[in-house]
Amino acid sequence: MMAMMPTALKPVVLRAVNLKKIPWLVHGFSTRKGGTSKYYGGKALNLGLTKDDSREAVEKNRRRFLLATGAARGVKPWPLIVLKQVHSDLIHVIGRPARERIVGDGLVTNVPGIALAIQTADCYPVLLVDTKNRAVGAFHAGWRGTLKRIVEKGLGLMRREYGTQPDDLLAAIGPGIGKCCYEIGQDVRSQFESQFEYAGELFQELYSPDPIREKYPLLFLNVRPPGHGESANKLYLDLLEANRKQLVLAGVPPEQISLLRRCTSCNKRQFFSHRAEKGATGRMLAVVGIRPSTSTKTVRNADKNW
Repeated sequence: MMAMMPTALKPVVLRAVNLKKIPWLVHGFSTRKGGTSKYYGGKALNLGLTKDDSREAVEKNRRRFLLATGAARGVKPWPLIVLKQVHSDLIHVIGRPARERIVGDGLVTNVPGIALAIQTADCYPVLLVDTKNRAVGAFHAGWRGTLKRIVEKGLGLMRREYGTQPDDLLAAIGPGIGKCCYEIGQDVRSQFESQFEYAGELFQELYSPDPIREKYPLLFLNVRPPGHGESANKLYLDLLEANRKQLVLAGVPPEQISLLRRCTSCNKRQFFSHRAEKGATGRMLAVVGIRPSTSTKTVRNADKNW
């Protein structure tokens, strides 16, 4: 008698409480568990076309995830728009399912039955929902995109296309690398200081003792002017706060912004992390879309609210 194979776990879908209340909206953030990929620890929900994984496994995972979020008509998933992300401020208005892969880092639409997607593995996914005009946006905010104000520009594009007003927006910022782990260089700090007057609030500098340097200080002498040599301090960027601040200053009420304060680098068992796994990792998806009808039927699956 053939042994029964264990049933695959359903994808865990993280949802923002403020967005879940909207009956015509579909949204969700994936984790790394509940998939079919053999790589990245096995049974991984890799949703990106990485060099290690097979297209067949990724497409199967995407289908499972879309069904879990409710972005489907029956058992048929909605068309999924996945960008070729390049850390830019390029944002596309989607009026119909795209036949070719689009290059950029932001998507907006008011067309029902289309799932907009952002891939991440440390960068932040940001979802915007216009509750009055039924329009949505999804944005990929790494440090370069944040520096280029992609979220602020996305709001501006939604205003131009759909008449979106900041007071009517609900926003959700999904999982990403926290300020506890996101070490950056002085060059990044300088670029933020040139763009944002509040940049000083986004950085934390911590002293990191080096026993070798302290024991043999002469080995580290150089001819640079004081203050221009290598520092024993480490500099960390709060990318989550950078994007939250950008939304608030663009006019979105703070209480209408949901934040998932969970670091992908600290929690690599739950999330993919490019930095913690030194690039050998999968990708998560954040999706958002508009239901073709105003049905309030509840999607029953293993979801978690935040």
